[in-house]
Amino acid sequence: MSLLQEILKRSGNQCELCSTAEELDIFPVSPKYGNQLEEVVAACKACKEQLEGAVDLNPNHWRCLSDSMWSETAAVQVVAWRVLSALKDEGWPIDLLEMLYLDEETKLWAEHGQSASEAIQHKDSNGVVLSVGDSVVLIKDLKVKGAGFTAKRGTAVRNITLVHDNPEHIEGKVNGQKIVILTQYVKK
Repeated sequence: MSLLQEILKRSGNQCELCSTAEELDIFPVSPKYGNQLEEVVAACKACKEQLEGAVDLNPNHWRCLSDSMWSETAAVQVVAWRVLSALKDEGWPIDLLEMLYLDEETKLWAEHGQSASEAIQHKDSNGVVLSVGDSVVLIKDLKVKGAGFTAKRGTAVRNITLVHDNPEHIEGKVNGQKIVILTQYVKK
């Protein structure tokens, strides 16, 4: 039985996050490799696109986590915790985060993406630790490859996301376009 078949069986042929039964696929929960059933979530196209950063998080879509956060599957709990944490400025996710219980190992997975000894920290040019949702300022003019513009020094980049497997990369929107930025060229 393939991993996709196993996860569809576990999920009852529906998205483990929003319960949609259409366009299901495997979403590996970082930093795991995604080759074992415990490391993946069955996700619909809408959830997967938002989790991968292809589109911005839609807070109303994620209200479904009030049900799915109670899953017994650790990978689902990790995704729920991460999304609720990313949306906590909306207000309502804070209540859900307070109710969500994660065992110690699952909480480490959710917070750091790996064990505490291997945790990746993203730091700006001054060595300040960056977090998801922070605002940073560019300290150098940056040519944006493929976009045809230069991001000017002093440009504010709000609501950044961290590239989970590379501590030198963050993502943010400049001129309405999502780009990858080297941490050495930003300050908090």
